[in-house]
Amino acid sequence: MMKISLITATFNSSSTLCDTIKSVLAQSYQEIEYIVVDGLSKDSTVDIIKEYEPYFKGRMKWISEKDNGLYDAINKGIRIATGDVVGILNSDDFFTSTTIVEKVANSFTTEVDAVYGDVHFVRANNLNRSIRYYSSKIFRPALMKLGFMPAHPTFYCRKSCFDEYGLYKVDFKIAADFDLLLRFIYVYRISLKYLPLDMVTMRIGGVSTNGLQSHCCIMREHLRAFRENGVRSNILLLSLRYFYKLIEFVRK
Repeated sequence: MMKISLITATFNSSSTLCDTIKSVLAQSYQEIEYIVVDGLSKDSTVDIIKEYEPYFKGRMKWISEKDNGLYDAINKGIRIATGDVVGILNSDDFFTSTTIVEKVANSFTTEVDAVYGDVHFVRANNLNRSIRYYSSKIFRPALMKLGFMPAHPTFYCRKSCFDEYGLYKVDFKIAADFDLLLRFIYVYRISLKYLPLDMVTMRIGGVSTNGLQSHCCIMREHLRAFRENGVRSNILLLSLRYFYKLIEFVRK
């Protein structure tokens, strides 16, 4: 049976981490290696990790030490992962149903390097009401030149791809996920499979969904990712994806 390494990076995540961990424990698929990488939280995050660790019956690994931000923490998790496939579940997100990881595992064949699906966004005070739905259905590698990518929290990829093509660049503030997916999908052409499945519930207000300043930073870092990966694009092409975002809000 395929082992899936699931990584959660935490820092002062006590207000949301219980939901994240419970959604992992509730999964019908049992071959999960759960890795929590904490950045020396000052709240009760580590206490929560210790509280839930026995419920995993040896399937959880965790560390708490100083890091250089989110992507550095994720890289640490990938380095110690022993699964065939690696996925990331943010500490303020949770699985939308109990069969997500099972469906991910069943979708991998020898011809598939990575799978991805859909997510929806909620407000912290109402986790049951979707305010935006992000569908990866339209994604094609060519659309990355416009700044499109599969929903990153739904991206499950073979560990061998990280070993061969590298990890997240820690000097990106927000868009290291875009840079990595651009490298894997557009440059190295890994084989993909889309799952028509709402996989993850995401609270708004994360590092990439928080205001105009973050969008300006994303624009700059996307342009940097294109440049460093030898992909030709420009600000005009990148701006086109915001029209699609408007459609998402209308049809939520």
